[in-house]
Amino acid sequence: MIRAWFGLEKNPFAAEHISLLPQQEEILATLLVHSQQGGLCLVLGEPGTGKSVLRQVLPQRDTRNIVSPLVTRTMHTYSSVLRILCQACGIELSGRDTRCERDLIAYGVKISREAKMLVPIIDDAHLLDIHCLRKLRLLFEEFPKSHNLVLVGQTSLLDTVRLSVNEDIRSRITYSALLARLAPDDSKTFVLNQLDRAGLGHNAFTEDALSLIVRSAEGVVRYLRNLAMGALVEAYTMKKREVDIAEVNRVLIQPHWRKGERELERR
Repeated sequence: MIRAWFGLEKNPFAAEHISLLPQQEEILATLLVHSQQGGLCLVLGEPGTGKSVLRQVLPQRDTRNIVSPLVTRTMHTYSSVLRILCQACGIELSGRDTRCERDLIAYGVKISREAKMLVPIIDDAHLLDIHCLRKLRLLFEEFPKSHNLVLVGQTSLLDTVRLSVNEDIRSRITYSALLARLAPDDSKTFVLNQLDRAGLGHNAFTEDALSLIVRSAEGVVRYLRNLAMGALVEAYTMKKREVDIAEVNRVLIQPHWRKGERELERR
């Protein structure tokens, strides 16, 4: 309906229209270098700052030379995570944990002999039980050194590995990066770039509407997408082809956007 109303061929602000931001490009380039050297890397950030985009793009950046199995279900026991990793690598499940570990190590050796880099990615790694993470660390010690384990998660993961009892994990981290919130000018550029990708003119949002979106999203990419898309939906329901401050405010009065009011209620 949105595409038909605004005369578009692509959905605006769609997740599949991935375009890396400058800070994401810099982190990705560094991760690719570490993938050649071997190591343990952390990509951290608040929810909505672009971690998911990075973990989607990394496996696609160099498919000839990089094999990047992805684990996205981390709230499991070590045995379950091990089996999810086997499935991501295309390994047939059989036997106990020791058999899975042996098959994974053999897979890593195979990838190394093919002169490729193995870059496993564990998303939402902050949800991993620390004992599970430690077992995974020990497992990857047996892999050829030309691999790079990438842990993607929220900043609480860094607090966990900083504990003295987890020094064995922290001392093996070769690179860590924190995805920061966007500055106001960068937030505005992001929205305008998304409009360009969808073939929607910049005049689809008034200056006041765009400024309110940027201010309300507070530099969080996911908020920018959701707020801008919500405003377009409101414009459609009002049969308008231009998003003004009224449409943005109609989104902001929805309960999940009224953060400050919820905090006052708790007090």
